[in-house]
Amino acid sequence: MIDPDQLADPAVRAFVTAVNAGDRDAFGAVLAPGATMSDDGTERDTARWADAEIFSSGGHMAVASQSDDGRALVVDYRNDTWGQMRTAWRFTVTPDGQIGRFETGQA
Repeated sequence: MIDPDQLADPAVRAFVTAVNAGDRDAFGAVLAPGATMSDDGTERDTARWADAEIFSSGGHMAVASQSDDGRALVVDYRNDTWGQMRTAWRFTVTPDGQIGRFETGQA
């Protein structure tokens, strides 16, 4: 597994760190205003999804690999709702260093 401190992209590093710490404020700070996301190809409300899949259910990301300069991850993701699963994550980072969009789904 790759330690979050070793992730190449600073915004993605902050995202993973916030998820693993259960830190809603840090998570919100790394997202650009109006950030969008999809889960298994379905568009979701970012705030509602994050509450259910991360913060209310103890979400945790164990990064197995990174590519695309750290903006594409393969992650062993777990939470109290679904247990553990291998997932793929892709991030779009804005010019000012925030995440404008992320996509996740089964890997």
